[in-house]
Amino acid sequence: MTLTWQQLRDLKTQEFTEAATAWADVSTRADAGRTRISVGMIKTLESQKGASATAAYERLKRVDRNFDFIHTECGLVRTTLNSLAHELSEEQARLKGALDDATAHGYTVHADGSVQYPQGGENVLTKEPVPGGSVRGVDKPLFLQDARPGSLGKGPMLTNANPHHAVAQEIADRIFGALKAAQDVDIRFTRALNGLKAPEGLDVTDATWADAAGDAAVVRREAADYLRDTIPEGSSPADRSSWWKGLTEDQRAELMAAYPDVIGNLDGIPADVRHQANQDNLQMLIGKLSEQSDEKSRTQLAGMRSIDHQLLYPKPGDPPMYLLGIGDQGGGRAIVAFGNPDTSRNVSAYVPGLGTALDAEFARNDLQRARDTAAGARRHDSSSASIVWLGYDAPQLPAAEWHDNADVMSKEHAEKGAPAYNSFMAGIAAANHNPDPHITAIGHSYGSLTVGQAALQSGGIPGVDDVVLVGSPGTGAQSADQLGVGKEHVYVGASDHDPVSMTPNRVESGAMLAGGGAGAIAGGIAGSALGPLGSLGGAIIGGAAGAAHGFIVADAVTDESQVYFGADPARKEFGANRFKVDDGPLPVIEGQGPMDAHSNYFNPNKDAESAGNIALIVAGKPHLITTEEHR
Repeated sequence: MTLTWQQLRDLKTQEFTEAATAWADVSTRADAGRTRISVGMIKTLESQKGASATAAYERLKRVDRNFDFIHTECGLVRTTLNSLAHELSEEQARLKGALDDATAHGYTVHADGSVQYPQGGENVLTKEPVPGGSVRGVDKPLFLQDARPGSLGKGPMLTNANPHHAVAQEIADRIFGALKAAQDVDIRFTRALNGLKAPEGLDVTDATWADAAGDAAVVRREAADYLRDTIPEGSSPADRSSWWKGLTEDQRAELMAAYPDVIGNLDGIPADVRHQANQDNLQMLIGKLSEQSDEKSRTQLAGMRSIDHQLLYPKPGDPPMYLLGIGDQGGGRAIVAFGNPDTSRNVSAYVPGLGTALDAEFARNDLQRARDTAAGARRHDSSSASIVWLGYDAPQLPAAEWHDNADVMSKEHAEKGAPAYNSFMAGIAAANHNPDPHITAIGHSYGSLTVGQAALQSGGIPGVDDVVLVGSPGTGAQSADQLGVGKEHVYVGASDHDPVSMTPNRVESGAMLAGGGAGAIAGGIAGSALGPLGSLGGAIIGGAAGAAHGFIVADAVTDESQVYFGADPARKEFGANRFKVDDGPLPVIEGQGPMDAHSNYFNPNKDAESAGNIALIVAGKPHLITTEEHR
């Protein structure tokens, strides 16, 4: 059915917005129902035991997910209807402007959209008025106009001498354009609305959320002009915070429904808002990844499922969990807080390092480190929150490729991650409700280099009072004073059995690589007389001996205070406070591998001294930490 200009003129777009409001009410009620179930009913059953309590708990979780899906889908319908009304209103306004101009000039607009105009001007030959006529709108002018007076009719490089003709043609073109655009809007949004249908059945499965993700993509595509450009992604976190506060509840709800991935990862937005948006985005990502079979998708899916499980089934007594960021770009993104970072006086954000990606191990180990830090800090000050920030791609390094992998030997990942970390920390400072919150930046392993690179940027890390470095191969700084908080506010934990904190400097590393390569070649040649196994054994022994020799030679001529990425933070020359840690097992000899001591800093069961000191610093009580001598 072709849309007429009369239909567009008389269209009541407010009926679409009224329908959108009704869908919004359903979405809001579903969200409220979900909140009542999760906060009121489910939490009361968490400590209950027995088959009945367990069955009730599982059923309520299922209802919770159903309400979540209803909230999301109804929100998408609401946004689609509002966007439809917005676009049709624009074309209606364009049409009415053209009709008003036609009336002002005394022209008649016929039912088919053509515009009739009166006689006017003068024929250069007959001196008679040029007759009037009727014109239809077109997409583009069919002929170029010629300004020469006296030209007759229409044709290539000709124009009608009647001055009304050009004006009427412009009005007809506007009417045609408005109708054509409105027709396109109608087709697009009819298709979008028809697609917003839930799969049959009562279970909200991965496939259901995959379908919701597809729905969201369609709505975002159609509502791009209506909503997308209103999000201040290029602004500072402080400005985004002000922008969010200035929105109406309806505007916020629409943005949350159509862009949970953007709002959930937007620094400066309140933590509870990001958490809600990311919960929805997490389900859509799980649905999306569950339909993909590549290794990256499977790996990230395992990590996301674990995070989802921890959100659904928190351990009694744990600090409340907030999902502040989630995404599948690169190696994956995940930002998780234990405790509300907006309301807490003390907030820490820990950056993991080497080998970290969004996978099951991250969800198990790195989340636990943030959870332990929050629990430890809350024993000293209940108003404390701790965050694990995987907002960048950490270098990946299988142990067997240590000498061949250039990733971990480069600052590139840290340099790329530093601006993102600073933006996040600026958002933490902007969203916090306390007049002067105490904020701590924590870097572990390669993550300490990322923190160091962030601190070395102009202005340092926004809002940060203290910096904690553990298991650090260096920060890129030569002294603690360069990290922007004053050396008295920089704290270092370094086990003497942690190989990462003892990483050879660049000269030593280069000499070890060169010596190891030369030794392997020489040993392989020497052992070849004993056959292939002898050659292999000779290469291994020769490589080890060559690497050791290279290190000894280079160590004799280099500054012993330097590690791979600059000054050793645990050395006196760096100027930081070194807190006491348990050295843990010797690599390989006493432990289960070469990195045992590197992984224990946050663990209150394996290194209570270190975990306790970190908790004290995060809680704003660094005067109580235990210290040890610098290297």
